[in-house]
Amino acid sequence: MARGCRGCNRSPHFPMTMLDISMTFEDGQQRTIRVQAPVLIGRAAQCGLRIANWRVARSHARLVPHDQALELEDLGSLGGTFVNGQRITVHRPVLPDDDILVGPCRMRVRHAAEPVAVAENEPVRDMPLPATPDNEPQVESVIPVLDALALLPHRRRLHAALLQALDLRRRDVAGMSDTLLRNEAQRLLDGIAAADTGIPDQVDRSILCRDVLDEAVGLGPLEPLLADAGISEIMVNRHDEIYIERAGRLWRHDAAFSSEQSVRWVIERIVAPLGRRIDESAPMVDARLPDGSRVNAIIPPVALKGASLTIRKFPARRPRMADLVQSGSIDAAMAEFLYLCVRSRKNVVVSGGTGSGKTTLLNILSNAIPEGERIVTIEDAAELRLDHAHLVALEARPANLENRGRIDIRDLVRNALRMRPDRIVVGECRGAEAFDMLTAMNTGHEGSLTTLHANSPRDALGRLEAMVLMAGMDLPLGVVREHIGASIDIIVQQARLPDGRRVATSIVEITGLESGRIQLQELFRYQPGAGFQGCGLLPSFADDWRAAGIAFDAGLFCGSAGRGLAP
Repeated sequence: MARGCRGCNRSPHFPMTMLDISMTFEDGQQRTIRVQAPVLIGRAAQCGLRIANWRVARSHARLVPHDQALELEDLGSLGGTFVNGQRITVHRPVLPDDDILVGPCRMRVRHAAEPVAVAENEPVRDMPLPATPDNEPQVESVIPVLDALALLPHRRRLHAALLQALDLRRRDVAGMSDTLLRNEAQRLLDGIAAADTGIPDQVDRSILCRDVLDEAVGLGPLEPLLADAGISEIMVNRHDEIYIERAGRLWRHDAAFSSEQSVRWVIERIVAPLGRRIDESAPMVDARLPDGSRVNAIIPPVALKGASLTIRKFPARRPRMADLVQSGSIDAAMAEFLYLCVRSRKNVVVSGGTGSGKTTLLNILSNAIPEGERIVTIEDAAELRLDHAHLVALEARPANLENRGRIDIRDLVRNALRMRPDRIVVGECRGAEAFDMLTAMNTGHEGSLTTLHANSPRDALGRLEAMVLMAGMDLPLGVVREHIGASIDIIVQQARLPDGRRVATSIVEITGLESGRIQLQELFRYQPGAGFQGCGLLPSFADDWRAAGIAFDAGLFCGSAGRGLAP
């Protein structure tokens, strides 16, 4: 069988065949492209199907027409080429339902639709016309889509020219609204791109200009990621290394900033409107986007690989307890119990590790607080979104350049006690503010809520003890434990499972102090394989609920029995 040159995209020895290739990437993105066979698959510039990924060889594989069939040949790649789960050297024939795996991309290949045959008595002029821009299949050009890194030099060039044009016109950029700035930048960029002769013909200039504009006056390549409702977290490790979380799993994305400085400019655009700063003297900052998404940024010299940015997105629609039940994060019995705890003014602490769903659950529980109560929320970076009319939201503030004006969480908790709150909701307790929060819970502000980082309910108590001692009150440990035991009613433990799912693994009640040790009673638990189940114990305040006329089903706490959400 005749073979073409290993590095060539096409060879005159092979007949030409149009192929439609459906591609699915690890992050869930799907694309369909149309290419002409024979086609070389790899990450090199000469490849007809180009996949820019380190797991793909420069010349990885080749699709070749052979004896009225299609042949797939691996070109000695290190990662290999797989068909239907088996590593292959040569596979023939390639069928439409064959599952082909090359690096991060799964493919299915079929011959492009053939023109309709013309009947003998039908005039030739009625033969279907060749595809035109108006009627050709909606497929994407593979080069600009798959090799985003190849466009970086053009993006950098246009980006620098745009910034220079704005500077030459002495535009008061700081004084312009976002809309005016974007319109002005768009006008200048259109002229710059039209005069630029270095952009390849196959590159979509409108997409290139959009990327440059987003980077100059927006959030750059993060804009489409923020708009994607399926992405829950965005992690920029360096300017050309971006990861996303989708459905609880991490994926590397092909988006990239044009330079390290572009990441720094985006960080500045995020933190400046909030009155915060980031520089070498203060290289870390917490902030938020206008939609409430939480942002953490860190820059050199602390970040060794370059400026790093982490964005935890908030869903467009506020999550409800029913959403957690439907997703398997909690069961209906646990959800109803927590709902009743909030309504009956029990003090609740949500404990868990990073990314375990603490803030999401806190937000849902806070929205269960009855209308008409005065709520004060206190956070480092505002994330809670409550629907209550009688709400005061407070946010901590870092020090300014002169190291003045710092207002921390503890200051806000102390001040909140003088604001006549019915409930205080603290986004997270990290230090000495835990003492003031416990005091509030035990002095007329029952039904307050907070979160903290711990791996188990018992660890959460240890963390609280340490944080209370940080307040500098010089209290004996026994007094600290009495204070904790008298202040907190319920601890909800959150965890993130290996499959990415976030679940409430335990709900415990603090029942008091015995022999100097805080006593816990587990009411609900989650066990892998067995799922959620009640522990067969009623909470100590069950009689108080009955006396107050609060209806509940004792079966909630037995086995896996449970009802739906309370109305």
